[in-house]
Amino acid sequence: MPSQPHKASRLKRVTLADIAARLGVTKVTVSRALNQPEKVSAAMRERVTECARELGYMPNRQAGSLASGHSRLIALLIPSLSNAVFSELHRGLEAPLAAAGYQLLIGHTGYSMQEEERLIETWLSFGIDGLVLCGSRHSPRTREMIARSGCAVVECMEKRETPLDMAVGLDQHAAGRAMTEAMIALGHRHIGFLGARMDRRVEQRLGGWRAAMEAAGLSQQALLTTDAPSSVRMGGELLDEMLTRWPETQAVFCCNDDLAAGGLFECQRRGLSVPDQLALAGFNGLEMTRGTWPPLASVVTPRREIGERAAALLLARLSGDLDATPHGLWEDLGFSLQTGGSLSS
Repeated sequence: MPSQPHKASRLKRVTLADIAARLGVTKVTVSRALNQPEKVSAAMRERVTECARELGYMPNRQAGSLASGHSRLIALLIPSLSNAVFSELHRGLEAPLAAAGYQLLIGHTGYSMQEEERLIETWLSFGIDGLVLCGSRHSPRTREMIARSGCAVVECMEKRETPLDMAVGLDQHAAGRAMTEAMIALGHRHIGFLGARMDRRVEQRLGGWRAAMEAAGLSQQALLTTDAPSSVRMGGELLDEMLTRWPETQAVFCCNDDLAAGGLFECQRRGLSVPDQLALAGFNGLEMTRGTWPPLASVVTPRREIGERAAALLLARLSGDLDATPHGLWEDLGFSLQTGGSLSS
């Protein structure tokens, strides 16, 4: 008779009691050595740590969070995994949170409020300690879930005078207006705007362009937008259409740096000199803007600093050093203009 296959058995999880038995000490001593190392001697701490490593001990985070009321988990929800703006925000958050003993989880919303709602419901069910959201548009159910949960929340990137809890970012409308005013100050009168992926941030930048053009008494006719994703290729296609429809265009403000880069390549294809025959500017001041020729003018946004400040606000709230306020907390980290290059010789 053939032998019966053995059923796979799950290895027994190593516990604090196992470490205590191996070392001949109490569970309390082991727990203190691992979770409150300042309460035991250096020698004991080293013994416990080495034994835990040998036995393959893994802490039970779920049990720990139930006992302490804290999961030590922070969730970051971003709309795009490929956009360098959000990767820099992530880097700004990760280091200070890790140093404080928190783990950063990442969720991808794809610019969908419904997907954001689904992810937030999932993360809240795990008892996360904090949420970092990119943007200020949320579904009614998302707002309700966050309000009921009491979870610490930071909204990032946009101006938010009445945030859900805390917010840190920049005034996108003011930034769009400032770059347009810089173009006007250089003598340009026919200034176009190219926009893609028309989310709230891009709409605010467009609003800044409109405000500056209106204040100067200039036409806002040269305007092209699409809900399609922003890309270098899209920038070239939009600029081609703009110059075909409005050949008198002297300068173009693009809602993102990748659109501006695509516009620059289209100018090179057409044999147009930048900035002598056409001035270009983007938004965000990504590293790529300094690698083109000429370098791309852009609105420089403090993405990493926003992440670092968001982490600081969360940690202050979670430690009890920062109390919630009825109307929330908003911090503006500002922006700067990277001019020259594609904007002026």
